[in-house]
Amino acid sequence: MTLKVYLSGEIHTDWRDRITEGAKGLDVAFDAPVTDHGASDDCGVAILGDEADKYWHDHKGAMVNAIRTRKGLGDADVVVVRFGTQYKQWNAAFDAGQASALGKSLIILQPPEHDHALKEVDAAALAVAREPEQVVQILRYVLEGTLPG
Repeated sequence: MTLKVYLSGEIHTDWRDRITEGAKGLDVAFDAPVTDHGASDDCGVAILGDEADKYWHDHKGAMVNAIRTRKGLGDADVVVVRFGTQYKQWNAAFDAGQASALGKSLIILQPPEHDHALKEVDAAALAVAREPEQVVQILRYVLEGTLPG
């Protein structure tokens, strides 16, 4: 069984690479949003035309990015949402809510200092992990039924 996993959330650390590397050999297909920050921010105006007002610049980008996000979330069996420490990831919280509403298996990846702020998000999740390697262990358990050595 191929498990389709959508990796949502912060884009400034190597957590996605750690998961994809750790999952080598597992029957997993990964998808994610565009993680090039500049491309993600500017896709709307680059494709649909410039905007003088930053609000509409961002709005166009959000709409274009939503096409990819909706497809990725809809196709996923498991959605992993990473909340990092450097920035507030409001979009990640939105993705977690959408995944929950779609009935997706949701894994939250966050540091302990976010526990209180994300308590409602965490309550919708099937697992709250602290490290990307724990996500890999969950995927391995789901696919192979094996526990970490």
